[in-house]
This record gives sequence, structure tokens and C-alpha cells, in this order.
Amino acid sequence: MTEAIVLVGAPAVGKSTVGHALARLLGIQFTDVDSLIEQREQRTIPEIFAADGEPGFRAVELEATLAALSSGGVVALGGGAVTNPAVRSALAGHRVVWLRASLQSAVRRVGESTNRPLLTGDVAGQWAKLLAERAHWYAEVATVVVDTDRHTPNQIAHTVISELNLQAAR
Repeated sequence: MTEAIVLVGAPAVGKSTVGHALARLLGIQFTDVDSLIEQREQRTIPEIFAADGEPGFRAVELEATLAALSSGGVVALGGGAVTNPAVRSALAGHRVVWLRASLQSAVRRVGESTNRPLLTGDVAGQWAKLLAERAHWYAEVATVVVDTDRHTPNQIAHTVISELNLQAAR
């Protein structure tokens, strides 16, 4: 099995942005599972949720996550991927980084995004609820925890490299 560096966390903590920076610094590939799902399905995530519901989306997400993990590199999971026991089990043997952000930072990052079907309406309330429901799963799978508030994606990526004792590409 190829070991991956996996980024997990609530929506809008910076998994995709930090993942790009981290992969660039390490000189390895980056896979954003949400983007992979949209490419494979030829639909947006909100369209998948609308047509298939959350259970349908989670089934597609599991398949895409397993494919991404098997390819190695840096992998950014969707915020809710850890709700699936099969995903949590598949993370064993990988280096998993829980990216954390404050409610204020996450809400600022979400802004007016229409691509987050579980964060419609009361964004702050919905985000806090999702984090409360999922935090124990993030903690369960995490190798390290990195706070993202007041740091640039590049600074966060360097912190991840340091925390995991990795070597940046020359």
C-alpha cells in the first residue's frame, strides 16, 4: 500500500488549499476527493446531493476516497468523509492531519459558497453542528492536529511537514 498524507477537517478549514501547497512543497501529487467525485460523476456535489441524497453521495465518496488513498500523495477528504466507518478504517496506515479552524475563520471562508450542501442557511450554526457531530471522528483518525487560524496555506503546509517529520522537495 502506498502511504498517503491525508487532510481531514470540517468544511472550509483549508484542506484543498493547504493540500495543494503541501503537495507542491513535497514534490508529490495532490488529490482533492471532492474534485475527483465531480470529475467521475460529471455532476457537482450539490447536484449529487439533490439527486441521490446524502447516502448516495457518501457511497460515491467512499469509492473515490479509496481510489485516492491507493494512489498516495497528498489527499484532501471531504469534510464528512470521516462519518463513514469504512473511510475511517481505510485511513489506518496513512498519516492523517486534522486541520482545525475557529468558527469565525470557517464562516469567513465559506462566504456565499453554493457548493456546500450541508452549510445552507445559518452557516455558523450548521458549521458548529457539523463540527460537534464529527470532532470525535477527526480526533480518532488524526496522526497530528494543526490549527489553521491566522496562518497562510504555505505556513500551514510547513507546519504539517514539521509535525510529520517529512522532507520538503529541493
